[in-house]
Parts: sequence; structure tokens; C-alpha cells
Amino acid sequence: MLIKKPSDISPSEITPRETYRDRRRFMQQMAGLGLGGVLMGATGTAVAGYGGKPLNFTPSTKYRVDEKPTPYEDVTTYNNFYEFGTDKASPARRAHTLEPRPWSVVVEGACAKPGRYDLEEILKPHPLEERIYRFRCVEGWSMVIPWVGFPLGDMLKRFEPTAAAKYVVFETLYDPEQFPNQRGRVLDWPYLEGLRMDEAMHPLSLMVVGLYGEVLPNQNGAPMRLMVPWKYGFKSIKSIAKIRFVEEMPTSTWMRANSREYGFYSNVNPRVDHPRWSQQSERRIGEWGRRKTLMFNGYGDEVAHLYSGMDLRKFF
Repeated sequence: MLIKKPSDISPSEITPRETYRDRRRFMQQMAGLGLGGVLMGATGTAVAGYGGKPLNFTPSTKYRVDEKPTPYEDVTTYNNFYEFGTDKASPARRAHTLEPRPWSVVVEGACAKPGRYDLEEILKPHPLEERIYRFRCVEGWSMVIPWVGFPLGDMLKRFEPTAAAKYVVFETLYDPEQFPNQRGRVLDWPYLEGLRMDEAMHPLSLMVVGLYGEVLPNQNGAPMRLMVPWKYGFKSIKSIAKIRFVEEMPTSTWMRANSREYGFYSNVNPRVDHPRWSQQSERRIGEWGRRKTLMFNGYGDEVAHLYSGMDLRKFF
């Protein structure tokens, strides 16, 4: 299966910085009023221009790149979600079929606390924070997105992985009624991705439940998705319904579809070209022209030690 290289789109108007600051202050004030829980209730007021339910979160002072966020409209209408279609517009157009509540996640494999966990049970112990990360797609486009979530490692520790757990595998929900493209053979469903345990436990790895301060839209992977900012976007699996701790390196969906083009690690590496195009530059959505791609997507100081001594051309 080949990924199509996207054509240019007209950039949307950038959200004014002042508007975004006002929006953040609004949500912090709401949290200060004692509105408990991760989500505000049904009577919570969404900020004009977005439409989702606001989340209670704390802006991270450590994990936020000093770059202009990609417009909300682009983030929510231009993305890959093959369960809804192979073009960038299909997810936003077709994702209304997804029902993100109620939701549960099955945990299994090499851990002391396997089982089926309700989403609220997973979320409750974890304070949410906003992190502004770069996002780089293997197809050559990129974004800067204000994600809301919590450290993946904090969640995984609760399941008490054993010493046999060398990797962690994630699966998207398999339900052709909710994901109409799963009725076809575009990919081998369900979508599966994995990380080495030290990658998963790294503080940059984020379990995401929102963006731009609001509940994660269906087309962006509701109700929870992964975000590993130093890897290409297809590693950050959406609509997670199963987590499995394993001893052997798993074969991910894109490895199975085309192992020559998509390796397990999938670190952003401008020195290793995709077989069909260069990875040395990228097109930032909402900007004209192209910019130089950074090693590990600019997170090398934090993660390069994870791959010390490895041939990153072989382990791509």
C-alpha cells in the first residue's frame, strides 16, 4: 500500500495569539470555579470558533516549542486517518460515525494488572497539561499543535509491566460500523503500532485526549491517541482500544504493508530519504514554501541517547 503525497492546500487564517491567550485564561478560570473531573459538564461553554467541550488543564512550562501553532481548522480538517478514507479531507467528513463514549481499553500481556478499563478510570488519576509539539508527517508536511494530555509512561506504570515487557503495542478499535474504511482492504486492520519500552516511558511521549484546549475531535483520534513528537506521524496511533506488553518487537501495520518504506522506529531523520521522496525539508501547513527538517524533529537533545550506537539507516 502506497501513501499518496499530498497536494498543496490553501492555508487558513492563523488564530491570533491574543485570542488563544484569552481562551486559555477562560479555561483556567473555569477550573478555578471547582468544576471537577477531567471534562467540564454538558453545560460548559465552548469558546466561540471551535465548538468542542473545554478541558481543565495546566499549560506546560517545559514542553512547548516557541513556534506559531497551526490553525485549528487545518489541524482538524487535514489529516490521515485511514479508517475513514485515504485522502486528507475524509476524516473530518466521515468521522461522525465514531462514538467515543462510552469507551474502554483492554490491557494485556506482560503486566501485573491486565483487564478492561473504562476510559474515565484511565483518565481520572492523571492531571492534564497542554504541550505544544511539532508534528511531522512522513509525506513531507508538518504542523505545530497544542495537544492536551498526560505522560504515557505514567499510565503504563499503573499496569505494572513485568521485566519481560520490552515493547508496548497499541491497537485502534476495530469496528467497521464506526470506521467505514475498515470494510475494505486498504490496510490490514486493526491498525497496530508499537514502541520500545524506553521510548514509551520517555517524558515526551504523550497520551492525548484534546487539542487547542478542547476534547479531541473524532477525526483527530478521539477519545485518546498517542503523540510521540520525534517520530513520523503514523506512529502516533489514534482511537486506542487495546494495549499489550510484549517481549518481541511487533510488526506494525505500515511495516506489514510496506517494510521497505516504513520501519519500526520511524524517527524523523532528514538524512534517510523515503524511497520515493526526500525527507530533508517539509511544508509547514499554514505557511508558504518549505523549511529544513530537523533531526528527531528538533527533539534530539531529549531523545538521541535512546539510539546511542544504533545505525539509524538500518533501524529506520
